[in-house]
Amino acid sequence: MEVRWDSFVGMVLVGLILGFAEIANGGITSSYVRNDDLSLDMPLDSDVFRVPPGYNAPQQVHITQGDHEGKGVIVSWVTPDEPGSKTVLYWAENSELKNSADGFILKYRYFNYTSGYIHHCTIKDLEFDTKYYYEVGIGNTTRQFWFITPPRPGPDVPYTFGLIGDLGQTHDSNRTVTHYELNPTKGQTLLFVGDLSYADDYPFHDNSRWDTWGRFVERSAAYQPWIWTAGNHEIDFVPEIGERKPFKPYTHRYHVPYRASGSTSPMWYSIKRASAYIIVLSSYSAYVYMLIILLH
Repeated sequence: MEVRWDSFVGMVLVGLILGFAEIANGGITSSYVRNDDLSLDMPLDSDVFRVPPGYNAPQQVHITQGDHEGKGVIVSWVTPDEPGSKTVLYWAENSELKNSADGFILKYRYFNYTSGYIHHCTIKDLEFDTKYYYEVGIGNTTRQFWFITPPRPGPDVPYTFGLIGDLGQTHDSNRTVTHYELNPTKGQTLLFVGDLSYADDYPFHDNSRWDTWGRFVERSAAYQPWIWTAGNHEIDFVPEIGERKPFKPYTHRYHVPYRASGSTSPMWYSIKRASAYIIVLSSYSAYVYMLIILLH
């Protein structure tokens, strides 16, 4: 399937908070540009799609910022067979004290597809600039990951963001993520500017391709926040097959802290992170809802 660079439709505005509203040049850490030739999706037996071992093992683990200031993290994952535990255990590096937070579980149906059990858990009141380990799952199928919280927000706090959009799950997609992982100037948080799995390129918007994509990006998204924006490939509005709720797969799978900034919708929100004030706007959200009104 193809990945099209002309389908950037999410907009991420990053405003640096500077003492006297000065303009700063953050610099460019890489000249890498993905091949613009069409690339086929990776086959389902690719190692990047591998299901973790063990019955009902958590998969598709990913994190994003969980509050407005950077002291919270939303941990999300999927269990395929049964709900399992909705609890996240977490602890600071060099600490023996383990804390826990409880989340919630949901599922959805899309045409002839039924999702696994999707977990979302918000960890709150973390310390700035601290490495934390966290654990999801239960019994013999627990999995452990880590993340580092950002420094306290301020005008002169150095911080490095990655930027990816229109990723999909092609061979070029894999090269893009690998390049990001291996860049000597390590990104600390990734700004994802829309168009995630490209499941809508498949007949009936095959939602199993949301599952493969979640496993594909876990190798990065479980260890550092990916700040999500919805693009046109997340709309999934197909009334001819009975799917009239826009963004259904995306909003079930990828939760964002929109209420923390006073927003009324996950399609637009803002966060502070180190020296950046990030405003996320999905330019397709209002268009889709107007389309629904017109169709009715």
